[in-house]
Amino acid sequence: MESSLLLSSSRPFLKPSLLAPSSSIAHRRYASFGPKLPPRRLLSVAPPARRWSVAPRAASEVFDGIHSQDKPPGVGRGGSRRRAYREAQGEPSAAPVGVAARGLTRYIVPAGALLALSFVIWKVVQHFVPGKRKDRVSGEPASSGAMWSFAAGSNLSTSTSFKAEKESKKNLNKFYKELRTLKTVNMAGRQFGDEGLFFLAESLAYNKSAEEVDFSGNAITAVGIEAFDGILQINTALKSLNLSGNDIGDEGAKCLSDILVENVGIQKLLLNSTNIGDEGAKAISDILKKSKTIRFLQLSNNTIEYSGFASIADALLENNTLRSLYLNGNYGGPLGASSLAKGVVGNKSLRELHLHGNGFGNEGLRVLMSALSAHKGKITALDIGNNNITSEGSHYVAEFIKMTKSLRWLSLYMDDVGDEGAEKVADALKQNKTISTMDFGGNNIHSRGVTAIAETLKENAVLTTLELSYNPIGPEGVKALCDVLKFNGNIQTLKLGWCQIGVSGAESIADCLKYNTTLSTLDLRANGLGDDGAICLARSLKIINESLKSLDLCFNEIRDDGAFALAQALKANEDLTVTSLNLSNNFFGKFGQVALTEARDHVYEMTGKEIDIYF
Repeated sequence: MESSLLLSSSRPFLKPSLLAPSSSIAHRRYASFGPKLPPRRLLSVAPPARRWSVAPRAASEVFDGIHSQDKPPGVGRGGSRRRAYREAQGEPSAAPVGVAARGLTRYIVPAGALLALSFVIWKVVQHFVPGKRKDRVSGEPASSGAMWSFAAGSNLSTSTSFKAEKESKKNLNKFYKELRTLKTVNMAGRQFGDEGLFFLAESLAYNKSAEEVDFSGNAITAVGIEAFDGILQINTALKSLNLSGNDIGDEGAKCLSDILVENVGIQKLLLNSTNIGDEGAKAISDILKKSKTIRFLQLSNNTIEYSGFASIADALLENNTLRSLYLNGNYGGPLGASSLAKGVVGNKSLRELHLHGNGFGNEGLRVLMSALSAHKGKITALDIGNNNITSEGSHYVAEFIKMTKSLRWLSLYMDDVGDEGAEKVADALKQNKTISTMDFGGNNIHSRGVTAIAETLKENAVLTTLELSYNPIGPEGVKALCDVLKFNGNIQTLKLGWCQIGVSGAESIADCLKYNTTLSTLDLRANGLGDDGAICLARSLKIINESLKSLDLCFNEIRDDGAFALAQALKANEDLTVTSLNLSNNFFGKFGQVALTEARDHVYEMTGKEIDIYF
């Protein structure tokens, strides 16, 4: 059945006579023009709210009366009466169909024109923006030509990628020229990948300028290492090659080994954090067996375990040129330490051995220290920190300290020797006449252990750098140390960060600075000194100390009063030698900053000395 849409609006309640014809009139209509219809209920009036209602056309015509035989449906006498009724109520009559069509035309024509214009513009743009093209043979979409980009975040589609590609090629050309002209070229972190390395490696073939090249952190893989093939074999000028931070893995190490076996120029090879395991370590060992030039090798932070350590040990037995070996942060364990010990005993060229963080434990350390004691060479630097060494293991360290005649630098950083281990090592240092730098940091040493170390300084004048940070020595420990340092020892660098010394400890240090004439670098970070501690130190610096050059007081909760006191000390002492003052990560505001800035400017104007103040 055909339907039409009628619009009705809220009106006051109408009389039923206006809504429906009287029963007598309806009766006459039914009798004259058609079959008798059942009586109809009165229409209910909706609440006062405008709404749209939909009614079938036939139903509306029943409302007006039955269909006339000579008029089409909807044009009966009832339609005229309804239009008259609407006009009486103030409603506009319905617009003709032609008028509505003309109204729609105003919107349809512009929209169609806009759509057509957009289509034309898109076709024009397609001629300028290269897209995917089909391969003539396979019919598959082929690449548009954007291969790779070296700028971070530039591997994107559309015009961004093409702009980045253009920029990356421009930079690669610049680096290409640097490789051919400069002695030291730093390309770390450029992320140019394997394809970029193939482009740059060509400049190294007959290069006689570049001696140090840093390719670290460039997303180079084992595939990229092949770029050096045929290049490094004939290059004799390059002395240092850094490939750290590139995931070359064991396959890359093997490829590099095959290439460098014939190289006669490289002396320094850095392969830290390159995901090299035991197989890669074996390949690098082959280089050491045949190379007559490599003196410095770094393999730290890889995944080398016992088997890799054994391969390196075998290489050390045949190598007579290697001076420094870095194996920090691997997985040697006790067995790795035992294997490495065999190579150390038979090697005469090794001078520095860095083995931090390999989990040797006391047993592995015992074998290694025994080998070093029997070593025929001259080890000058030894790092065995973070190897789970306890007071038991410190005994083996102490025995080696007593015997060595060449060691100058020893690190036990982040082991756990405790007070008992500190006492053993301190007693051995009394007999040692070569070690100048000793690192006890992070070994759970308290005032008892520090007191033993302080007593050593009365007899040892060789030790110049003492690291005691991250040990809970407290005010008592620092007082015992400062009482000795007033008139004894030759300590020039003292590090006491995170030692819980507090204001009382600051008073002991301030008193020490009044008499000490050797201390030039003092680290007091994160000791809770506050304003009172800073004021104590300022008193000693104000008119007395003439040797201190660097003072680190960051993380000490110093506010404006403490900063102002230090500023006044800088102004007052004309002979003050401080050139660096670190006050970062404290709590002073603009007042303290201004005071320190003015003090720095005042010193420069009066003496011409420059002071670096950090806040």
